[in-house]
Amino acid sequence: MADNISGRFRRHAEDWALYEQAKEYALDYMRTVDDRPVFPGPEAIAGLDAFREPLPDAPADPRDILARLHRCGSPATVAQTGGRYFGFVNGGIIPAALAARWLGDTWDQNAALYVISPVTAVLEEVCESWLVDLLGLPAGLFGAPEIRVVLGAGAHSTVYKALSILGLGKDRLIKVPTDDQGRMLADSLPPLDDNTLLILQAGNVATGAFDPFAAIFPRAREAGAWVHVDGAFGLWAAASPALRSLTAGVDLADSWSADAHKTLNAPYDSGVVFCRHRDALAQAMSMTGSYIVYSEQRDGMIYTADMSRRARAVELWASLKALGRTGAGQLVDDLCRKARRFAAALEKDGFRILNDVCFNQVLVACRDEAATKKTLENIQRSGECWCGPAQWQGETVIRISVCSYRTTDEDIDRSVRAFAQAREGNARC
Repeated sequence: MADNISGRFRRHAEDWALYEQAKEYALDYMRTVDDRPVFPGPEAIAGLDAFREPLPDAPADPRDILARLHRCGSPATVAQTGGRYFGFVNGGIIPAALAARWLGDTWDQNAALYVISPVTAVLEEVCESWLVDLLGLPAGLFGAPEIRVVLGAGAHSTVYKALSILGLGKDRLIKVPTDDQGRMLADSLPPLDDNTLLILQAGNVATGAFDPFAAIFPRAREAGAWVHVDGAFGLWAAASPALRSLTAGVDLADSWSADAHKTLNAPYDSGVVFCRHRDALAQAMSMTGSYIVYSEQRDGMIYTADMSRRARAVELWASLKALGRTGAGQLVDDLCRKARRFAAALEKDGFRILNDVCFNQVLVACRDEAATKKTLENIQRSGECWCGPAQWQGETVIRISVCSYRTTDEDIDRSVRAFAQAREGNARC
C-alpha cells in the first residue's frame, strides 16, 4: 500500500500540471477580487454544501479537488485582499510578500531550529533587526518579575485571554479608567512596583487611540514595573515620521507586540513580539530533549511558545524588503489619510463619527441605535463593502478599519454611497 501511495505522488508530469492549475486559479482570483462581492451572497454560501460529504473511501483526483475548491470555495471567500473590506483589522497582501509566501510554502520549512531551516533562522534574525530599526525600539533587546496586572478599562479581549492562559485569572487585574477615546488616564494609575505588569495600548481596537506613554512611562520606570505595549496595528505608527508622535515614549517599554498582517499588509498570519529582556524570554520558552539540536545561530523556538510553526519570516522579510523604510511610512500615512477621508465623507452625509480619527479606525453611527443596526445589516447584505459592529460607550456602532493598501479613494467613495443607500433603506436615520 505504501509503495502505491508513494508512486501516486511521484508522477512529476502530473504534478506540474496540478501546480499550473493552482496558479491559474490563484491568478483568476486575484484578477477578479475587486469585482467580487466583499462578503459572499446566499448562493455562494449554499455552494459550500459541496464540501459536506462523508469521508471518501478512495483517493480523489487532485485536479477535481482544486477545481472544487475554486468553483465552490473562491466565491464563498471574504474579499479582504480587495479594496472595500473594512471589517476587521486585516490588511491586504503586498505582491512581493504573496509571491514569497508561495515560494516559502513550497519550501515547507519548520522554523523551530537553525539545523531544521537555516534560511528561516537568518530571515527571522534580519526581520527582527529591521523591525526594531523601523519602529525605533531599543537595539538591546534580563528575570521576569512576579506579576500584578494593571491595564486600561478598554484593553483588548486577547489580553484577558492571554492572562487566563498564564493562570493569572482576573483577581490580580486592576483596571484603570479611560477617557472618551479609550486612552488610559495617567492620573488614575494605581501605585506601581517591581511586581507589576502594566499593559498599554498603541491603537485602541475601536477608536485607534494611543495611551499617553510619555506621561505614564516615567512612573513605571521609577517603580520598576514591567511595561508591555499591545501594538497590534498601532505600533506601526512609529514607521511614519508624520505619525510617530503617537508612539512617543513607547521605546521605554519592556516588551511589545504587533501584527505585520494588519497595517504592514504582510500575509496572514504574521504576529511579532519584541522583548527588551532577551534572556528572560529565552529562558521561559526553552525546552530540552536529546533530539533537539541548538546552535550558535538563531533558534526560533526559544523565542516563541510554538515549536511547530511554519516559516512566516519568508513573507515578512519580503514585505519589509519590498516596502523599505520609506514605503512602510507612506503605507501607514496613506491608510490614515483614507480613514480621515472616509470619516469626513460620512459625516458630510449625515452620519455621526464618534471618535477622533487619529489613525485608521472610524466609529460610525446613525441617529439611533436601531437605525445603526439596520444600516449595518443592509451594508453587509449589499456586498459593496463590509464593516463590522462594535460596542462603544454602551452604544452599538459600525467600526471601519482601513487596513488594505489596495483601498483607493474610489473604493472609499463607493463605500460611502453604499452607506447612504443602506441608510435610505431604513428610512429611519
